[in-house]
Amino acid sequence: MSTRVHSRRIAISSAAAALALAACGGLGDGGEALSVSLVFPTDALLSLPTDGGKLSVELWSSPQPPQRGDDAVQMRFRDKSGALVSGLTISVVPWMPAHGHGTSVKPIVTEPEPGVYVAAPVYLFMAGAWQLITTISGPVDDTVAPTLDIP
Repeated sequence: MSTRVHSRRIAISSAAAALALAACGGLGDGGEALSVSLVFPTDALLSLPTDGGKLSVELWSSPQPPQRGDDAVQMRFRDKSGALVSGLTISVVPWMPAHGHGTSVKPIVTEPEPGVYVAAPVYLFMAGAWQLITTISGPVDDTVAPTLDIP
């Protein structure tokens, strides 16, 4: 039996991509930003409610499963009726609770499509459990901290 994997490509806005790449040294020889295309699979890596229960979040990673180094995450926030929520301000802070530290790179969050948020780069530089401490503000205020296990 053959299993097909479907993927979805999301392009980060050029300004955000340039900032994200600059933070990770991803500039060409002349200092120009390189083109970025992220591939997110069809199936979400995880789905969970926000801490206040106001929303639910589905999360994908690129690559999926996430690996040590530079990753990206795509999040979709849904209200209680299941509708995507657009216009949110999202902040993502990678945090390794077992060691009590984060990373030196702050992810930039964009909304390439209504209700779809992409954070990149998500720099997970060592193996172990990483929380993505996510603060949501705007039409809805809440928090969520999905955990990614990095091999």
